[in-house]
Amino acid sequence: MNADVFLTALDLPSASRVDQRVPKKLLLENGAPTASDKRNINEGIDELLWLAALKPTTVGIPEYRDDAREYLEIAVLRLTLRADAKATRLIELVHRAVPYPVFLLAEQNEEPGLSLAHKRWSQGEVGKTVLDGQMVSVEWDATRDAANSSAFCQALGLGRQPRTTLYGLYQGWIDTVLALHAARRSSAFVVAISADEAAARREALQECEHFEAEIGRLRAAGAKEKQISRQVEINLELKRFEANLALAKGRL
Repeated sequence: MNADVFLTALDLPSASRVDQRVPKKLLLENGAPTASDKRNINEGIDELLWLAALKPTTVGIPEYRDDAREYLEIAVLRLTLRADAKATRLIELVHRAVPYPVFLLAEQNEEPGLSLAHKRWSQGEVGKTVLDGQMVSVEWDATRDAANSSAFCQALGLGRQPRTTLYGLYQGWIDTVLALHAARRSSAFVVAISADEAAARREALQECEHFEAEIGRLRAAGAKEKQISRQVEINLELKRFEANLALAKGRL
């Protein structure tokens, strides 16, 4: 699978297509706070394309405004990275550089991924936007995700997302990506059918990630521990986290 498959799955209307190359200069001016970031952009990005602009006039979905944010447009971008690029940081820089919420298709070594990140007004700079929370991303795993490939691609379609506002549309795509993360742990790809269900899944996924990290830490510590009494303590703690992880997975 490559990024073309995801782009086709989005089923974007022709009126929304832009298909323009984004010069690195724009990223350097707007998304590179450090000299290291500038170097990563110059050396790590092969190409950045602006694929589509999703606006009320192009997708028929109303804009969104509240005290924290203004969603007048969603930018669909495609980022092609070189083999040795620092993917995570460069993806974050792209999201930071664009003033609109971005649906980013990224590709490195012919392996595709998706990322999204809500935006809000900066509290320190008038008229500037910042990331609101963590990015939600997924790197496609051909082996692990094979069983859910068809269902995931169908769920990505624009016609499958909420059409209340552009904020609702963007959140719908975030929840679709989180449904794939849930499927990796539950073996069943199911998109949340309500806002409450989606929120509960997000909370359960955060718990899963926390417990998985703790389990990994304890297993590493147990492998190094020489004292029998401490090994027993670690094993008991490990079993507790494994039980909590099982409960969290059950809520996915």
